[in-house]
Amino acid sequence: MKYVSLLLVFFLMACSTTVPVRQKFPDVPKALVEKCENLKKVEGDKVAITEMLRVVVQNYGMYYECAAKVEGWQEWYNDQKKIYESVK
Repeated sequence: MKYVSLLLVFFLMACSTTVPVRQKFPDVPKALVEKCENLKKVEGDKVAITEMLRVVVQNYGMYYECAAKVEGWQEWYNDQKKIYESVK
C-alpha cells in the first residue's frame, strides 16, 4: 500500500509539469490583402462628357469597393487582436 501511494504521488507530480504554449497570431484572409485597383483616367484630347462621366462613375465604384475592403481589414484585425490579447 505504501508503494502504491508513492507511485500515485509520483505520477501526479509528473502530470503537473507545464509546457509553454506559444500562440500564433492568425493569418490575414487573402481577400483583405489584395491591393486596390488604380483609378481609371480619361484619355484623349477631346472627350465626350458621357465618356468622362462613365469614368467618374467607375472610379467612384472602385473607391467604395476599396474602402469596404479596408474597413473589413481594420475590423478583422481589431477583432483578432482583442481575441489574441484576451487569451494571452
